[in-house]
Amino acid sequence: MPNFAVDVVDAADPARQALVELARDGSRRVWSFGEVADRAARLAGTLAARGVARGDVVLTLVGNRPEWVLAMTACFRLGAVVLPCTEQLRAKDLRLRLEATRPALVVCDVRNRAVLDEALAELPFAVDVLDVPDEDVYRAAPAPAVDLAPGDPALLTFTSGTSGEPKAVLHGQRYLGGQALQAEHWLDARPGDLVWCTAASGWSKSARNVFLAPWLRGASALLHDARFDPDERLEVLDREDVAVLCMAPTEYRVVAKRARPRHVPGLRGLVAAGEALNPEVLRAWEEATRLQVRDGYGQTETGQVTGNLAGERARPGSMGRPLPGVRAWVADGELVVDPQTVPTFFLGYLGDDPWPRDRPWHTGDRVVQDDDGFLHFEGRTDDVIISAGYRIGPFEVESALVSHPAVAEAAVVAAPDEERGAVVRAVVVLREGHEGGDALARELQDHVKDQTAPYKYPRRVDFAAELPKTSSGKVRRALLREQGSGA
Repeated sequence: MPNFAVDVVDAADPARQALVELARDGSRRVWSFGEVADRAARLAGTLAARGVARGDVVLTLVGNRPEWVLAMTACFRLGAVVLPCTEQLRAKDLRLRLEATRPALVVCDVRNRAVLDEALAELPFAVDVLDVPDEDVYRAAPAPAVDLAPGDPALLTFTSGTSGEPKAVLHGQRYLGGQALQAEHWLDARPGDLVWCTAASGWSKSARNVFLAPWLRGASALLHDARFDPDERLEVLDREDVAVLCMAPTEYRVVAKRARPRHVPGLRGLVAAGEALNPEVLRAWEEATRLQVRDGYGQTETGQVTGNLAGERARPGSMGRPLPGVRAWVADGELVVDPQTVPTFFLGYLGDDPWPRDRPWHTGDRVVQDDDGFLHFEGRTDDVIISAGYRIGPFEVESALVSHPAVAEAAVVAAPDEERGAVVRAVVVLREGHEGGDALARELQDHVKDQTAPYKYPRRVDFAAELPKTSSGKVRRALLREQGSGA
C-alpha cells in the first residue's frame, strides 16, 4: 500500500460517513470522508510548514477526538512516524517517551497542555508543540502525499511495561494495510457498519481498531470522548445503532456487574482482547444480547494473531485460533509465532537492530491448545506460581474470586513461603457495601476451593482499594509481587 491516506481516505466516497463524534459537552457531529481527507491534508501542510518531514516522529497527546484521527492521517500522508499517547500519562511517562523518540513536533489537546509543559520543562532539547483544537491548523494548503514502501516506518507504540520500563515498538507501513486480515475475520466490520472500539488513544488496540480496521472494510468509526460509564455505554450502543463493539475485558466485566447488558437491536458483533474473559461474564452477555463475545489475542509487537472468527461458534474461555494464514504453535507451553506469516508484525524496537522476520517470535505467554486447535491463555511465563510442586496459573483463581458477589476485581500472584516455596496470594478489590476482614478472607478461600482445585486457593488474601495498573489497564503483577514479597 503506497500510502494509507491516499488509498483509503482520499479514495473513499467523499460523501460517505467516516466518523461519528460524541463530544464531552454532549454535542454530536458526523464527519464525511471528504471532510476528513481535506482536513488531514491541510493539517499535513501545517506540519510540513513547521518542519515535519518524512521519517520524523510526531507525538500526539489527544483524546478520542477527531483531532487525533486527523493528526494520525496527516502523519501517514507525510510519511512521518506517529506516536499516539494516552491522556492518562503523567509528566514522567511523557518525558520518557520524549527522550526516547525526540519528536519533531507534538500535537497536543489543550486540556493536556499543562502535563506536557511539565514534561517538556526538564528536557535538554526543545520540542515544537501544535495545540488543538484550533481551526488555524487547517488553513494551510494540502500537502502532497508521499509514496511509501511496506517496510518504511509508520507508527510507534510503547509496550505496557508490566515489568521494567516500556519499550518503543516500531511498526512499518505494512501494519496499516495489514489490519485488513483481522478486520475481516475477527472484528468483522462490514460496509455501512458503525464500529465502536472503546480503547483510549495510545493503546495498540486503539491504533488498529478505532478507525484503521473499520475504514479498510468500508465501515465508519464512533469516537466517544467521555469517561467510562457502564449505563451510558449501553445507552450509546442503542442510540447510535452500533453494529460492532470492541471493548476491553475489564469493561465487559464492569458492565455485566453494574449495568447488566441488554439486547441491542442493531448490534451484530462483540469482540474483546487483552485478557481472558471470565465464564460468568461471557454467559451474562450472551444471555442478554444473544451474541457471543469473541475473544482474540495479539501483542503490541505482533498486532492481532488469533481470534474466535466471525461466523463460527466461539469457544468460551478461548482466545480462538490463529487468523487465516498466520502460523502459530505451542512450544513448551509458550505461544510462538512465525513473523513471516503475520502482516502486522513489527519492524523492531526503536534504537535496536531490525527484528529478523525469519526468527520465531516467542510471545512469553503461556497457552494450552485443545483438540480442536483453540488456544487458551494461562498467563505470562513469569506469572506462573509453583507451590509445593504444583504449577498454578493465576487466571483460574482470579475467575473464581470475581464470581463471588463481594468481589469487583482480583489479581493473583506468588508470595514467598518457607515450606512451599511460594503460595498463592490474592489482592482483592471489593464491591461497594462490602468490608474486608478475616471472616470475608476465609469465605473467599472457601469459595475458590468450591470453584476450582483446592490446591489453587489463595493462602493469603489482601484487600486493596484498587489494583495497580498500566496506562492501558493491565494489572501490574510485578509490582504486586514486589509488594507481597516481604509480608
